[in-house]
Amino acid sequence: MARVHIIGAGLAGLSAGVELARKGYETIIYEQANQAGGRARSFNDAHLDRLIDNGNHLMLSGNYSITNMLETINASARLIGPEKACFDFADLETGDEWTINFNRGPVPLWVLYESTRVPGTSMMDYIAGLKLLTAGNRTVKNLFGEQGQMYRRFWEPFSVAVLNTAPDIAVARLMLPVLRETLAKGSEFSKPLVAKKGLSHTFIDPALKWLSYRKADVRFGQRVSKIQVSNNRVTAIVAGKKTETLGPDDKVVLAAPPWVTPTLVEGIIAPDEFAPIVNVHFQVEGFDETKTKTPMLGLVGSVSQWLFVRGDIISVTVSAGHGLAEKSSKEIAAITWPEVAKAYGLDPTKIPPARVIKEQRATFIATPDQLAKRAPTKTHLNNLVLAGDWTDTGLPATIEGAIRSGVSAAKAILK
Repeated sequence: MARVHIIGAGLAGLSAGVELARKGYETIIYEQANQAGGRARSFNDAHLDRLIDNGNHLMLSGNYSITNMLETINASARLIGPEKACFDFADLETGDEWTINFNRGPVPLWVLYESTRVPGTSMMDYIAGLKLLTAGNRTVKNLFGEQGQMYRRFWEPFSVAVLNTAPDIAVARLMLPVLRETLAKGSEFSKPLVAKKGLSHTFIDPALKWLSYRKADVRFGQRVSKIQVSNNRVTAIVAGKKTETLGPDDKVVLAAPPWVTPTLVEGIIAPDEFAPIVNVHFQVEGFDETKTKTPMLGLVGSVSQWLFVRGDIISVTVSAGHGLAEKSSKEIAAITWPEVAKAYGLDPTKIPPARVIKEQRATFIATPDQLAKRAPTKTHLNNLVLAGDWTDTGLPATIEGAIRSGVSAAKAILK
């Protein structure tokens, strides 16, 4: 059987590898780093002496690409979350706290009652969400910016978290497929999920173990510097000091970042403007996740946007954090810790040990110009397909989008 060469061992590349190996293909995976996972991995931080993720990721039970992959690699139990589809929020400016509980089924009965709606919102605010169906290239702020608390406490935090783009420039319609697959279908599809022990434990380690059982050849420390092309097909891959010549039936999945892909294959256009995500991990002595109702909390009226708790680590996530990412780690910890302390009733003056991680190019910005640069799975080369959360998956650049892109690449090869 023909071989498939996969360039990149992030979630897109790994999901393509799993799908192809499941169908019996011989796979070779090239990864320039000494570990897999890309922007979704865990590592042991020497300063905190804890295992932390390089970024926090919230997933939903309706993310079927995620759940399908985890089921295949026998890791479904490694995602955890509340039994109900509930999301806790706190407004640090006003002191208000509330929980959104999604009911079963697609009819959102919870919006009918003031006690279950977001404080300060009306039922008509939610009906206005139908404007997404005809949003075109209008921004989130253009559609919903006049809705007061509904915008401030729902659309703004939701759009920033999903699109990693400021709402005044983010294309609102990109939220629609996320809503259709999760929140709009009711509680069974809307339960929040997080990695039980870490992203590597949940996704990367079991995927590599599963692939090893199927004799996949995963080559770490192998930077692909050149893809040789002849007669409209890839003929060789230069990785490190070795040139791998492809057989006549060999295929290639290029699952590299958008700033790398065009440098390897002429004629491919990719997004070229990006937004950062800033994560801060605080190691809080004596604190543990049993002191919180849920392992995550959404914040409004603060720089910090989401808090995640795992053991005695409280992690802060700030999406579209352009201004924050320019500050020093010490400054970022000093800005975010008082907000964490206020949310959980801790001492704001005693900043615990912290690790700040800035992912400067976490995702492309969700503007019309950048969306137009998302490449399709198939390319002009007969034996090369693309994967990555930046490709034209129809979804924002998320874990679900990355995994789905890998599956799409595998299906294109299988056809």
